[in-house]
Amino acid sequence: MRVIVVGLGIQGKKRAAIAQADLVATVDPISPEADYKDIREISLESYDAALLCTPDEAKEEIIEYLLSHDKHVLVEKPLLVTAQQAEKLSSLSSKAICYTAYNHRFEPHFVKMKEVLDSGRLGKIYSCRMFYGNGTARDVRNSPWRDKGNGVIKDLGSHLLDTILFWFGDDSRSFSKLTEHCFENKAPDHATFHSEGTPYMQLEMTLLSWRNHFTCDIFAEFGSAHIESLCKWGPSHFILRNRTLPSGRPTEECVTLVQPDPTWELEYRYFKEICKKGSGNILNDIWIAKNLGEM
Repeated sequence: MRVIVVGLGIQGKKRAAIAQADLVATVDPISPEADYKDIREISLESYDAALLCTPDEAKEEIIEYLLSHDKHVLVEKPLLVTAQQAEKLSSLSSKAICYTAYNHRFEPHFVKMKEVLDSGRLGKIYSCRMFYGNGTARDVRNSPWRDKGNGVIKDLGSHLLDTILFWFGDDSRSFSKLTEHCFENKAPDHATFHSEGTPYMQLEMTLLSWRNHFTCDIFAEFGSAHIESLCKWGPSHFILRNRTLPSGRPTEECVTLVQPDPTWELEYRYFKEICKKGSGNILNDIWIAKNLGEM
């Protein structure tokens, strides 16, 4: 598959490095490293798909252009669309797909967590709590196009909501905001969301973490499952505990990974596969946008 990268920021350069031999051109209106300044300068016959890594404001117009010319699109998260916008994008092509990239679905411990949940081994799930923190508040504050809108809620909250969809597959659930703070930035740099019901879910996100970190704790009828850190910030741990009744120290299984981040390459392979099958994930985008309060 022949691809172009649109937007040569940090994410675009990562995508270009992964695409390697598939990459035929890069586009960026500012970067001197780009081959073209405008996507319309590239011959439509020269590529099959685009890896879209632009600021949010530019995404919809470029996606419309690509889909209307039957070009597959991988767009960096989040793609926050209404049902009407999604329907419009979906109607533009019967041949091309639009896939929003959420690379954490390819984290080894995230995949393991889904396997455990799907197996029923934990029994009834009582609660799920996730924390996602990084230390990018100052970088965001120094970027005029990033320090606005919903800030960390859109940036990291979209990852957490997509993880809920990945693990639990429940798009009927709704989340509401518990807290929102602008400690150092104009846009929120710390927030918490929750969802009532069983399992109860609480999501916390911040740009003010003293170190980049992710944690998840799932408590259930027969035990609990936990993730500590991501591969890119390793070591990363997956811990499965078997509950001892009526009370007592649980037996425990722990898997620790010390390895480079595999998610970007795995997601790119997945994207190429679904381009053959014709199935994107734009319905997820509608649900995520609604629960972030964006729409």
